[in-house]
Amino acid sequence: MGELTEKIKGNVNEAIGEMKQHSKDAETRAEGKKQEAKGKAQQLKGEVKGKLGDDI
Repeated sequence: MGELTEKIKGNVNEAIGEMKQHSKDAETRAEGKKQEAKGKAQQLKGEVKGKLGDDI
């Protein structure tokens, strides 16, 4: 179950980050890039959990 949770969190963070990057405010765009990267990392974590099991 942890795999699915991480992937969902990653998708949400990635989507929010992409939306923030369309802002006119430079600080918000930078925050969006960071949030998108965080989302991608969470998705990767979910994939690893899926392959190794929830024991990690």
